[in-house]
Amino acid sequence: MEQTLKRQYPLDPRMVARGYSVNEYGASDDKIVDPKQALRALRRRLSLFLAALVATFLAVAIVTFQTIPVYSSSASIIIDPSDEDVLSIDLGSQLTGAAPDSAVVDTEVEIIRSRSLAEKIVRDLALNENPEFNPTLREPGALDRLKASIRNTIANFSPSDAPDTAPVTATSEEAKAQREMDLVVTSLLNKTSARRIGTTYGIQINANSQDPELSAQIANAIADQYLVEQLDAKFDATKRQTAWLEIRLSDLREEVAEAESVVEAYRSASGLISAGETTINEQQMADVNGQLIVQRAELAEAEARLDSVRTMMRQDLGADTSGEALRSPVIAELRRQQADLARQRNDIQNRYGPRHPEYQRITTEESNIQAQIDTEVSRIVANLESEASIARQRVQSLEGNLNRMRATISDNNRARVRLRELERNADASRSIYEAFLESFKLSDEADGITEADARILSRAAVPLSPAFPKTTLNLVIGLMLGLLLGVLAVILAESLNNQVNAGSDIEDAFGVPFLGNFPKLTGDAKKNPAEFVVENPMSSFAESFRNLRASIMFADLDSAVQTVAITSSQPDEGKTTISYGLGRMSAMSGSKTLVIDGDFRRKQLTEKAGLEPEMGFLECLFGEAKLSQAIVVDPKTSLHILPLTPDRHTPRDVFGSKAFNALLDRLKEEYELIIIDTGPLLLMAETRVLTSKVDQTVVIARWQKTNRTVLKQTLGILSDFRANIAGVVLNQVDLNKYHRHGYGHSGYKAYAKYYSKG
Repeated sequence: MEQTLKRQYPLDPRMVARGYSVNEYGASDDKIVDPKQALRALRRRLSLFLAALVATFLAVAIVTFQTIPVYSSSASIIIDPSDEDVLSIDLGSQLTGAAPDSAVVDTEVEIIRSRSLAEKIVRDLALNENPEFNPTLREPGALDRLKASIRNTIANFSPSDAPDTAPVTATSEEAKAQREMDLVVTSLLNKTSARRIGTTYGIQINANSQDPELSAQIANAIADQYLVEQLDAKFDATKRQTAWLEIRLSDLREEVAEAESVVEAYRSASGLISAGETTINEQQMADVNGQLIVQRAELAEAEARLDSVRTMMRQDLGADTSGEALRSPVIAELRRQQADLARQRNDIQNRYGPRHPEYQRITTEESNIQAQIDTEVSRIVANLESEASIARQRVQSLEGNLNRMRATISDNNRARVRLRELERNADASRSIYEAFLESFKLSDEADGITEADARILSRAAVPLSPAFPKTTLNLVIGLMLGLLLGVLAVILAESLNNQVNAGSDIEDAFGVPFLGNFPKLTGDAKKNPAEFVVENPMSSFAESFRNLRASIMFADLDSAVQTVAITSSQPDEGKTTISYGLGRMSAMSGSKTLVIDGDFRRKQLTEKAGLEPEMGFLECLFGEAKLSQAIVVDPKTSLHILPLTPDRHTPRDVFGSKAFNALLDRLKEEYELIIIDTGPLLLMAETRVLTSKVDQTVVIARWQKTNRTVLKQTLGILSDFRANIAGVVLNQVDLNKYHRHGYGHSGYKAYAKYYSKG
């Protein structure tokens, strides 16, 4: 059977042509993905949805209105984010505290939440006398009385060697009082909280109480006590630091004086007399070195000018054109005169020729001027040689002085190594002494100006409305939760529902045609549905048979349908009623119709027709009787019935025999429609054989009773036996519920007007 459940049976080509399909396992998709499906599911499970909604809403409402209101107040403090203030010192960081980074703020939160601070609040506000915070003062509830009763019962059954007659001592009274205080402190901590405000330096303190004024008092008291704790801690730290600094300063003062005396004594002994930051020898050497640099530059300049003039004289380039000569005003004047004479000489030569006396005079003057230029150049060269010699002597003198100073300074440098060591020791001692002296002065002044590192940003106000419970919010949440649970209940109920509910379930899940609904009859009509069809031919019940007959007759467009097997998955699904009613409706429609009772075990068709035949279907099949002897005609509809005799049974495979084939062929010649009422397909093997021999097979499923898995198995078996499945009929459908659940069309009321009954 497991293999049959998992097998995907092939579709009839006619089903494919009609547009039907089947999913992988032939099972319906229970997921509610279509809004219309969701609406139909809600309509089907409306009572369940409303029950979950109302129950949830009432539960939340009852809890909300019975809860004792709790009021919440909050105060906020802010920690000073600056690293230093007027008393900021290196060794006295405890006076101002560290910069409040994340770790420091979290630490301050823990201080606010400490039991020691909470105990002071309890004592200040006398919370140990308040039953809200002191559980020992409360009236015991039902649960408390039950616990006490259990403890007493256990104590009575516990063996005891001697009664506890120890007197109550003062120590036990103190221990009892301390235990009571611990309970109150724990209760206070449970009703208060402190948290950092975002990533800021602020801390928010919350306090909850049944008394709005008390909640504000507690929040403000915690903030005030926290600031007092900070000031007390700073005062204690200041006193301890001042006493220690005073002792330490006396020792450091002596160390500094001794170190400075050693430095001065060594400086005098070594000749390291300083003028400012350097010694006198170093200053003199620096001056000489600066003079030497200047003199060397002047020497280089003089030698360069001298060499330039000498080079021009050796190369006959004319020393009078050198830079020194050109800078000489005497030579410049002679050059001007020489230029004037040259111009006059050229003018006279052009006028009178070179023999003119004036020409001769000008020539003589030019020679005299040139001689003066040469004399001036010689004097310039001599001056340059003298300047170079003087500069050279100065350089030599300064170099000698510098060498002597280097030797002196070298000795001083060797002595300064020890001097620097002594000075470092003295500086270190002096720095430490100055730091401690400053710390002492600040610590001494801190007693009067020490302030807390935090300040109150806002004080708690008396709340006007309770923080818990939020009546409106709770009711809204209860409503939303009820809606959610109602939807979940509907989804769960739909997911667990595995019954066939509508034709769409059949077509979508199994890929076979849906042939229609048969209404559920009530009253007298329920006792004999076949008579109801005859007596009420215009009812919806009778119309369902007409629709079924039409669907069967046109199930195969290529060939006429003449033989039909009516079957079901299990007993009591209405196949016999459908078979008998379909036969009567077909006969009333004018077709010559035969109904065969093929359920050899129960023979329900024969019983519903009210027959007790002596000859029947088996007798005709075995040749013991003729068809004319076994067939009974319904007087009201002219329906021909081939019944079963009450006491006749057979273990043989009747429908698989040649005799049945011959009988069926003979009946086809006489009747237009042959309907065979079979046994349940899952219980009777002969039914499976029969379905492979008829033209069409109709499967009856009971509305909201037939299991989808069972129906899938039935259709799979029919497919295995290559039966032509005309479709599935839903029987005993409550049309009011069917349409109210959204399975029918919107025009159901107008549609129902066409029928007189049913």
